[in-house]
Amino acid sequence: MSASQEQVAPRSQEAGPDDATTARRDERTLEAARRQRQRARALATRDLVLSIAAPILLVALWEVCARVQIIDPRFFPPPSQIVTAGFEMARSGELWMHTGPTLMRLLVGGGLGAICGIAVGLLMGSSRALNAALGPLFSALYPLPKIAIFPILLMIFGPTELPKMIAVFITTFFVMQIAAVSGVWAIDKKLLEAGTAYGATGFDRFRFVVLPGAMPFVFSGLRTATGTAVVVVTAVEFTGASTTGLGYLIWNSWQLFLPEKLYVGLVVIGIIGAVLTSLIVHSEKLLLPWRRSR
Repeated sequence: MSASQEQVAPRSQEAGPDDATTARRDERTLEAARRQRQRARALATRDLVLSIAAPILLVALWEVCARVQIIDPRFFPPPSQIVTAGFEMARSGELWMHTGPTLMRLLVGGGLGAICGIAVGLLMGSSRALNAALGPLFSALYPLPKIAIFPILLMIFGPTELPKMIAVFITTFFVMQIAAVSGVWAIDKKLLEAGTAYGATGFDRFRFVVLPGAMPFVFSGLRTATGTAVVVVTAVEFTGASTTGLGYLIWNSWQLFLPEKLYVGLVVIGIIGAVLTSLIVHSEKLLLPWRRSR
């Protein structure tokens, strides 16, 4: 055997243990990743079961306590009676007569308020002069209770749909304006510098740097604005200026002491808020794919 062959043989023999070590390390890495996926699936299943089981248990407890009169069924009727009342109201059309106007006020007033608030907030966050001009005014108007403004709107526009939608518009506008401004100001300056270095100026800078950077704050503001808008639209429907809407249904049921219908109105309002919030969350995952893992 030549000297070169003698040198190659030990090297090949030495490479064997290294390959085995690498293979074992890869196997351990794959095994750890597999266990982590299994744990993630198990946790997701557990969370789903808890999210379903907890409300069911609470409703069942409420049903039992009302049936055995641990709680007063005059004020806390059993959930089965509330469900029965809800079906009867849906069959007669009474429920839809009140749900439709509330949804319309939320979607029109809240939608327009959100769009305008986002646009104004992005402009104020991008323009120092505009923020200096409008910032103090908006800071003074935002704390005003929107319900307190509602009588003024009634005096101006009368007992029509417009004052109710304007009240919801104002509510969502200020929430979204604040969220959009905060989103622009929270953008990392390094990203702005990088955009400038790559030639992103004017509208391109706004489109590719400012808008994507501010969108997480915008969606967070949308979730807050949705809850606030539901509260405001319910409150304005409590007034005598409205004879339709879920707020009116709740108030009228209280006056006539019809607790089943009162709870039906509360449940439907809760469902509307939950559905709108869920749509916003799924829209965020669709439009901001880089945040899906969070």
